[in-house]
Amino acid sequence: MKSGRGGSGVRFPVTAGGEDAVGFVVRHAGVVRGFLNRCAHVPMELDWNPGVFFESSGAYLMCSTHGALYSPSTGKCAGGPCRGASLRAITVIEVDGQIFWQPDDYIRPAMA
Repeated sequence: MKSGRGGSGVRFPVTAGGEDAVGFVVRHAGVVRGFLNRCAHVPMELDWNPGVFFESSGAYLMCSTHGALYSPSTGKCAGGPCRGASLRAITVIEVDGQIFWQPDDYIRPAMA
């Protein structure tokens, strides 16, 4: 994962609301952020290709299907058809260069 703007993200399997899903982490402005890989406009995965979440300027996360833009620091809609919605955040921590995500009441480890 690049530390600058618009680097590649890392996908990982999760269970969201009892269904198989994908989470992802990106680094933006030096901070790691995690989200459920599901557009708030239409529940589809965001990435253009696996791990490609940022639009061309590297300033926003972008849904590859309908162009919804999200702030990489908050997940809030920044433009496009996602008006007022947000990506579902996943709590992540970085310890000694390793990134860990924390389950919550909706997002759990993937079922085996």
